[in-house]
Amino acid sequence: MSLQYIPDHIYDAGPTGCGELIMNLFLTMKKLNSGQIIEVISYDPGAREDLPAWCRMQKHTLLDRKDFGKISYYYIEKG
Repeated sequence: MSLQYIPDHIYDAGPTGCGELIMNLFLTMKKLNSGQIIEVISYDPGAREDLPAWCRMQKHTLLDRKDFGKISYYYIEKG
């Protein structure tokens, strides 16, 4: 059974490459409170490896990733 997360914020990165995606996500996460959830939508296949690593380094929790074709949805809880 898959859990459903209700995000407090949605960030649609579209086809943005990982460098820009990470920088924009970093700035967006600064506006959130600890425990809030952000949904990140990305078309970049590199994000599948980069976002989990970034979450670990920043002490955020990657709750889930859902892939639909080339589009991935990430649910991240701010640490």
